[in-house]
Amino acid sequence: MLEIKQLLVRYGAITALHDVSLSVKAGEIVTLIGANGAGKTTALRAISGLQPAAGGQILFDGHDISKIPSHEIVRLGLSHVPEGRMIFANLTVAENLQMGAFLQRDGDAIERERTFVFTTFPRLKERLKQVAGTLSGGEQQMLAIGRALMGRPKFLMLDEPSLGIAPLLVRTIFEKIVEINRTHGITILLVEQNANLALEVSQRGYVLETGRVILQDQSSALRQNPQVKSAYLGG
Repeated sequence: MLEIKQLLVRYGAITALHDVSLSVKAGEIVTLIGANGAGKTTALRAISGLQPAAGGQILFDGHDISKIPSHEIVRLGLSHVPEGRMIFANLTVAENLQMGAFLQRDGDAIERERTFVFTTFPRLKERLKQVAGTLSGGEQQMLAIGRALMGRPKFLMLDEPSLGIAPLLVRTIFEKIVEINRTHGITILLVEQNANLALEVSQRGYVLETGRVILQDQSSALRQNPQVKSAYLGG
């Protein structure tokens, strides 16, 4: 569903990604792990059209999306939940979800997506009229994912979904990510600092280091890899 070939991204004179290549098959959960500054967020921003690529190619569902604007990429079925959630803090939960459906014109389809979101995150239904900025960190993350789901994506990118969330809720969020993938068939590319948890829920993983892919394998194999265990898994 997604294939990246020799992606090159620069910020001015600084090269953030060096010839990064990776792929994600339909129905998979694939994770990118690496230290802060490794280029994980940059990779997601390049895929979703928020950061222009200086070279290489990004293919999504057969389309070359390397040069097309973000809203067209969303229209093709790719949604991005950014690091830090980026919800509309001054809008209600209901209004945030409506913003996620801005490209949809079919009222019945929008209602089906709302039902899907409320089934996945019942707490959002309870908070519909609440101003989003007053939600807890975990609830805001649920809202950010729910807003992305309102766009009826085939492919979902999640950037640091555990960031700033109480430990008790982190497990819940990851259970929901697996549920979204398994019960609704949405393909997921996951960036996550909690490498242990990311490798637990994904099928395959890539390790980024200073803008380069240094390892790729099945997630179960990466969890046993001495280099990965030493650098990212605390042992």
